[in-house]
Amino acid sequence: MHHKKPPFIAGNWKMHMTIPEARALISAVVKASPGLSEAEIVLVPPFTALAEASRLLLDTPVQLGAQNLFYEDKGAFTGEVAGPMLADAGCRYVVIGHSERRQYFGETDALVNKKVFAAFRAGLKPIVCVGETLEEREAGRTISRIESQLRNGLAGITADRFAEVVLAYEPIWAIGTGKTAAASQAEEVHARIREKLAENYGKEAASYAIILYGGSVKPANSYALFREKNIDGFLVGGASLEAESFIQITKEAIKAYKEEQ
Repeated sequence: MHHKKPPFIAGNWKMHMTIPEARALISAVVKASPGLSEAEIVLVPPFTALAEASRLLLDTPVQLGAQNLFYEDKGAFTGEVAGPMLADAGCRYVVIGHSERRQYFGETDALVNKKVFAAFRAGLKPIVCVGETLEEREAGRTISRIESQLRNGLAGITADRFAEVVLAYEPIWAIGTGKTAAASQAEEVHARIREKLAENYGKEAASYAIILYGGSVKPANSYALFREKNIDGFLVGGASLEAESFIQITKEAIKAYKEEQ
């Protein structure tokens, strides 16, 4: 039986926020954090704001993540950022294989796999994203697409290493479109992901795995989504750019979590 874990709520700011804007948003989230202690909260600013974010989050329960990393630890790769640099900047998590990276920058499952191992080497916890396009969903290929992303993206990862991975299911047709998968649609995919993880890593590892939902998560739908058995939290995009909506999403998830206790 899968038991609900405390909500894991990550805010992916994407290509938004100057340093002063980041400062204001972080301050508001930190101020609200004593009332959100049941949740694990991770903020994921752009690279330029990481050092300042790290300073502001020091000695708070809010964790820091980065939006991407390169698969080598150093070298002549102009414009790239390495895992050890992110760890040095105070990051604990890193998002890997976001659908926008796959779509605009041609990231493949093989590249995602190399980046996951780069994260491990740097002591970072990868938040690995999977998801299908609208065409794939309409053709009935959702599950096969996600299974191949898991198989190839997590290739070579042992069960004990897998314990450090967070997964995020993001239907590509629901990202930035305002369309959300219905709670039941999202749950169906989350349940299949967990079944697949049980096959690969054993039932216990699968039950502990954190599987987030991403794709137009808002305060209005977060309670219903978190109530689903296999949804452990959210990777929030647009709604994480306003402290009020991000905090409200977290509160709704905590409310659903407490009702299950």
